[in-house]
Amino acid sequence: MSSLIFSPGGASAVLFGIFFVLLFLRVPVAVALGLACLPMLVIEPHLSLMVLAQETFNAYNSFILLAVPFFLLTANLMNTGGITDRLVRLSRALVGQLPGSLAQINIVLSIFFAGISGSATADAASQGKLFIEAQVKEGYDTSFSVAITAVSAVMAVIIPPSILMIVWGGVLTTSIGALFLAGIIPGLLMGLVQMATVHVYAKRRGYPTYEASSAGEIVRALYVAVPALLTPVIIIGGKIFGWFTATESACIAVLYAAILSLVAYREMSLKGLYEALLDTGRLAGATLFCVGTASAFGWLMAFYQIPHAILGGVNAWEMGPIATGFFVAAVFLVVGCFLDAIPAIIIVGTILQPVARTAGLDPVHFAMIGIVSLAFGLVTPPYGLCLMISCSIAGVRLGDVLKDTMIMLMPMFGVLILVILWPQVTLFVPSLISPEFLR
Repeated sequence: MSSLIFSPGGASAVLFGIFFVLLFLRVPVAVALGLACLPMLVIEPHLSLMVLAQETFNAYNSFILLAVPFFLLTANLMNTGGITDRLVRLSRALVGQLPGSLAQINIVLSIFFAGISGSATADAASQGKLFIEAQVKEGYDTSFSVAITAVSAVMAVIIPPSILMIVWGGVLTTSIGALFLAGIIPGLLMGLVQMATVHVYAKRRGYPTYEASSAGEIVRALYVAVPALLTPVIIIGGKIFGWFTATESACIAVLYAAILSLVAYREMSLKGLYEALLDTGRLAGATLFCVGTASAFGWLMAFYQIPHAILGGVNAWEMGPIATGFFVAAVFLVVGCFLDAIPAIIIVGTILQPVARTAGLDPVHFAMIGIVSLAFGLVTPPYGLCLMISCSIAGVRLGDVLKDTMIMLMPMFGVLILVILWPQVTLFVPSLISPEFLR
């Protein structure tokens, strides 16, 4: 390493300096990560431009990552094939009598949708089209409607199956089955605090409340929604009981959603199937391109031993598990404001993993602290992808909805603190159902 042109400090200054300048110039995150690597590859005699292509390809050469486009396709097939409509009906029957009924339905549908799609951006896009305009017509404030749609969408990365859990498990060699189980309680807690927040808003602002559904309507709504609700059971159950891998479970979810849409409900035409495939290709392409350039960026960091230089200072603090948990959360909360969650896992997660191990944090607990923290980045500027999607659908500026968004995030921070202070929030279900995952 002594013959290298750049020291760890100099290399990190160049890499991160160029990256943040490009972000400021509004270059897409994935492209900015790749471009930030180029000067190092050109100047450093030990490296070449082929490294960027090679490391990007190595990132794609992963069986686990095949699950990403399949989960996205499952979500699109659900939207196109009428499955989402049946889940809306069930959500209406269950929570339609609560104050702020339509917003409550929005949240419950996000919980159901999260158990199938694994993608917060897919959730934000589909829910935004369904709910934002409908809520405004019923008298809800536009900023509230946009904020609750964006904030509820982030549950998709916490409630299993989650694309972030698949990437985390693949990159940091953590049991994906354990992560799926660990996300259940934190995800449901997020949903509950969001529903409580809507309740307060509705009482203060007089948002409309629907009449309670009869027991018969609840049973009928449940009956037509049961086939759709079986999707997360198939995905998660199959992975936990060892019937198939995460990737295989995603393939089975696609087949199941296609059979429901084409054969059982008969609501998806060939044109709808084509559009679902096309939309999946766009989303998967953007997501996986991020994985590739982030992996090349992370490889350069490892080449210059930047993580080692960073860890030398952090380990000297001698933090315990709780302090380390708060440190991990703080880092991911800040990084999530500027970086997509997948590159953040690949770059920052690999740096923090040895710190968590030294402090005695359980790998699954560490993963859930990171994933829950990164969920906030989906609705916090300047990145805030879910918030930007919701604003785009509503035709409003991001600054117009920030106040309501920040108010809604406050109770969610309480859930994050609970996850850090009480590891059993994440570890109870894995230890109860499959304790071997935690060994």
